Amino acid sequence: MRGEWILSLTPNEPVELHGFNNLTKSLSFNMYDICYTRTKQEREAYIEYIDEEYSAERLTQILQNVTDIIGAHVLNVAKQDFDPQGASVTFLVSEGPVDEVPSESFLESPGPLPGSVVMQLDKSHITVHTYPEYHPTEGISTFRADIDVSTCGEISPLKALNFLIHSFDTDIMTIDYRVRGFTRDKDGQKLFIDHNISSIQNYIPDEIKNEFDMIDVNIYQSHIFHTKCRIRDFDLNNYLFGYTKDTLSAEEVDEITEKLTTEMDEIFYGTNMN
Repeated sequence: MRGEWILSLTPNEPVELHGFNNLTKSLSFNMYDICYTRTKQEREAYIEYIDEEYSAERLTQILQNVTDIIGAHVLNVAKQDFDPQGASVTFLVSEGPVDEVPSESFLESPGPLPGSVVMQLDKSHITVHTYPEYHPTEGISTFRADIDVSTCGEISPLKALNFLIHSFDTDIMTIDYRVRGFTRDKDGQKLFIDHNISSIQNYIPDEIKNEFDMIDVNIYQSHIFHTKCRIRDFDLNNYLFGYTKDTLSAEEVDEITEKLTTEMDEIFYGTNMN
């Protein structure tokens, strides 16, 4: 689709474009779920649970909901469950059948959950890959999912972030967003970004932000944004697979809690503590 397009750095300041808005906006959403397993059998059961909970079929539905949120049309789907564990799904998508982009899409605010709104997108792709694994001796099991949403056109993929966070049980989140390339206004002036953004955190609902400690590392002049999130408080029962903490001694509770918090800190800060 070519011709004159209108974009807006704020909803009240429309800019007439020369041709199509060909800025590329890329969201990388990386999440971790942590669990403590005492035995080999428990670890194998946890991996089996994760493979079933986040199978290629389930991941396909999650990505389908993402395309609904951003108004994309699915051209092709490739999906695969791997042996012994893990899954991958890739969507090739094109612009959805909408006539205009709602002004809300330009605001720094959390995006909708499925079924709430339709937005616009041009040819692009959405992918997800999962990585279940466990520590060989310490009883820690970790599930990681990497999701990439890359769009060309009006809508930022950050509008899918709210739904993605709600789609996974996550203890650690690493979120990257970048706008690349340029488009031109009708006078030929280059535009290197078509919406205001100061932080990825503005696209995360307050009730989620209240649950996490967050750190931003942003390079504004390069339109590169990075946010890391670590769960603030947790109930140990949610991290024990197949039993509860009331079956443990006080010493075991302290030991397991320390292992879990160390694992989270190492992932959050990107460094080994020992």
